[in-house]
Amino acid sequence: MTDPTTDLLPVGLEDRLPAAARALTRARRAALDAMDAHGYDRVIPPLVEFESSMATRMSGVATRRMFRFTDPDSLRTLALRSDITVQVGRIAATSLASAPRPLRLCYAGEVATIASDQLDPARERLQLGAELIGSDSAAAAGEIVNLAIEALAAAGATGISVDFTLPDLVDTLAESVLPLPAERVDDVRRELDAKDAGALKAVGGEAYLPLLYAAGPFEKAVERLQAIDAGGVLASRIDGLREIADRIGASARVTLDPAERHGFQYQSWFGFTLYAEGARGTLGRGGTYRLGGGEPATGFSLYIDPLVDALGPAPAGDLLYLPAGHDLEVAARLRAIGWRTVAALGDGEDAAMLGCTHRLDGSEPRPI
Repeated sequence: MTDPTTDLLPVGLEDRLPAAARALTRARRAALDAMDAHGYDRVIPPLVEFESSMATRMSGVATRRMFRFTDPDSLRTLALRSDITVQVGRIAATSLASAPRPLRLCYAGEVATIASDQLDPARERLQLGAELIGSDSAAAAGEIVNLAIEALAAAGATGISVDFTLPDLVDTLAESVLPLPAERVDDVRRELDAKDAGALKAVGGEAYLPLLYAAGPFEKAVERLQAIDAGGVLASRIDGLREIADRIGASARVTLDPAERHGFQYQSWFGFTLYAEGARGTLGRGGTYRLGGGEPATGFSLYIDPLVDALGPAPAGDLLYLPAGHDLEVAARLRAIGWRTVAALGDGEDAAMLGCTHRLDGSEPRPI
């Protein structure tokens, strides 16, 4: 008896059939072209690395989420990547350590995790992104945010919105303006992230309650944040946020949630999240951070599978049937100007059934 489960895929993994694969390929190529146009050179790290390298390069990357196994050659533990950003950091710190800064790199590839999160069942995703290594200034952040918006738009996104955050906000305030005992800082961060006013009071963070209301459309939210910063501790950060928002202009809707921490475990003073109309959930995140060796950097990662799913399958376009005995030079010329062709393998083929829209008649395509 045939086992009906033989060809099932594991939970969170799926095949992309021709129309869906075509749509994802086009979106990927368009996003990479946008990054390339701004001078970001592509790197292609391997799928697998030593677990210890990935674990030590950047804090906040949980190796327990990675598929791990023993390398029969070195007998060391290997890990299947769950985040390409870590690998780009390694490349920048080793092979490209002597390259001029700021260094602009981009990438695209598959990543996988052992378990999915609650809102996204996928365990394998396409990750695209760019890293500007050697600077975490407001100018660098502005360039990166705009590049992320442009890459998403090139991939087909519309109605893009960007949500700013300040990942180190609690630490900064706790040091001076709103002092906290060291043992309370993590509790206050957690309850701010959870947006729980009652719990925030319970852990001694009552002074931080105004941060819960300094969220929303950028201009209003940043004014509320500025009012909280009576001592001027956040002045430079607020100036940086305004500079970045001004650079975005009308290309995206900008909001601010200064206390948001989810997904920003290793970012420093600035972080951002990307959304688009019609696409489910978060499409990307980015911000400023430090590489393992302490070098400043700014970057973003995009996960465009939900966007491509929302856009629907890409049309195949015209397909030209080449009958037996066709002129090879004519066929080559037509492919060179953009035609996709299918050559006859035998008599009796039905060109229309094969998906062809045109048939080669002598030297000219004719509609079927």
